[in-house]
Amino acid sequence: MRDIVIIGSGCAGLTAAIYAARANLKPLVIRGHEPGGQLTLTTLVENFPGFPEGVQGPELIELMKKQAENFGAEFIEGDVTSVDLSHRPFTLRLGETIIETRSLIVASGASAKLLGLESERKLLGHGVSTCATCDGYFFRGKEVAVVGGGDTAAEDALFLTRYATAVNLVHRRNQLRASKIMQDRLRRNEKIKFIWNSVVLDILDPAQGAVTGIKLQNAKTGEETFKPCDGVFIGIGHSPNTSLFRGQLEMDEQGYLITRNGSRTNVPGVFAAGDVQDHIYRQAITAAGSGCMAAMDAERFLEAEH
Repeated sequence: MRDIVIIGSGCAGLTAAIYAARANLKPLVIRGHEPGGQLTLTTLVENFPGFPEGVQGPELIELMKKQAENFGAEFIEGDVTSVDLSHRPFTLRLGETIIETRSLIVASGASAKLLGLESERKLLGHGVSTCATCDGYFFRGKEVAVVGGGDTAAEDALFLTRYATAVNLVHRRNQLRASKIMQDRLRRNEKIKFIWNSVVLDILDPAQGAVTGIKLQNAKTGEETFKPCDGVFIGIGHSPNTSLFRGQLEMDEQGYLITRNGSRTNVPGVFAAGDVQDHIYRQAITAAGSGCMAAMDAERFLEAEH
């Protein structure tokens, strides 16, 4: 029987582990199918406080993990395959392993939707990004492309105009899905160029370890073209990793967990932190902050039972 189990090992889960471990709750952290979360897919992180020269994403995750371990947190590899939150203690299953816990923190994060290209995976963190806010600064004075047509892509494109010389917005249709106010802002910005009715066939060049351009195909004519650029931002949205909790935890239409009064979900004893419940900010520092909140809320919940 565990006092507290944390699902997820990104910034939210690791911060929750640090706080819970310091409270002598001996948390068990289940690392999940993407150990370390989205920071492991990036390189230099310059906006996390305390690192004036920046820090590599995987290094930051490893430092946080060691800090949690130093206070007594325990880590296990694997992915939770089913949960029963209908009564306490809660029951989690990892394959053949069954874990019971008095409280649960869900920090399973959200996965960026990708185009599904092999070159895209190879160049993640090397010119391909899923976070304009995180990486836009690295493209000062360069030309970039943003793929997508919704509000995510529109917000990314507008943000990137602060740094890039030109932002090419690539969309597979001839009109955007973004809200009208966002579309108006895009059209007023001279740095933004629209590439309509086009899909990305490939991103070059993995062999050079950097982005040199994108291979495009016109969805109407089938014509293929090459567009030189220095960076590609995938702006087609995120998917919260919450399918495991459908029907048990309250979530919005997109699948993000709904929290109230801090990190509390609709099930007493279950708390949520990080990108699994945050579709607005999605930053390492906000995830860490909500991980702290979840651990403190869980500690107070357990204390109230004694």
